[in-house]
Amino acid sequence: MLSLSFSKKAEETYRVLCLGSHCDDIEIGCGGTILKLIEDYPRIEFYWVVFSSNEERAQEALQSANLFLKEASRKQVIIKNFRDSFFPFVAVEIKEYFESLKQEITPDLILTHYRQDLHLDHRLISELTWATFRDHLILEYEIPKYEGDLGQPNFFVPLDKQYCQRKAQYILSIFKTQQEKRWFSEDVFLSLARLRGIESNAPGKYAEAFYCRKLTFS
Repeated sequence: MLSLSFSKKAEETYRVLCLGSHCDDIEIGCGGTILKLIEDYPRIEFYWVVFSSNEERAQEALQSANLFLKEASRKQVIIKNFRDSFFPFVAVEIKEYFESLKQEITPDLILTHYRQDLHLDHRLISELTWATFRDHLILEYEIPKYEGDLGQPNFFVPLDKQYCQRKAQYILSIFKTQQEKRWFSEDVFLSLARLRGIESNAPGKYAEAFYCRKLTFS
C-alpha cells in the first residue's frame, strides 16, 4: 500500500491543531495518532481546543490533554464552554472564535471531526474547520457512537498495539463521567482500531482512520 510521510525531518518543529466538540472527542478520534506523532517528532507542538464543557468535564479534559501531550515539546490547551448539542444554534459565536483562532496559529496539520458525522456539534466543527483553514492539511477523525455513521475512510495511520492500549487506558482512567455509557469501553476502542488495521494492512495490526479530502503531492 502506498504510504505518505511528512516532509519535515524529525528534528524540525511541527505544529498540530486538534479540534474537538466535546471533552473526549480528540482522544477517542485520534489519540493513538497523537501518541505516535509525539514519539516520531521530538519537537512537535500542539494547539488543543475543546469547544464544549462544564466544570467537571473541563477538569477531565485538561487532565487528559496534559497526559496525552506530556512528551510534546510544547502545548497549549483551550477548553471552551459552548453549549453541548446546541452548536448550530450558537454558530455565529463559534465562527467568531475560529476567526480568532486562525490569527493565533498556522498549523502544519489539523485534526478535526468527520464532515458527515451525524452529531450536529461534530459536523459544525468540521464545516468551520474547512471554512477557516483553506490552505492546510486537514484530516477528519471518526468516533464510534449510537448513530452508526462510521463510513469508509481513505487515510490510515498504522499503529502498534501499545499505542491503542495506552490510548484506551488514558481515556478510561480519566473520563469518569462517561463510564456509564455502554459504548465507552476498551473493547470498542481496540476493535475499531483492529478493523482499520485490517483495511490498511497495518504491520502492527492496528490503525486509526481519517478522511482526507485534499492532499497535494510534491
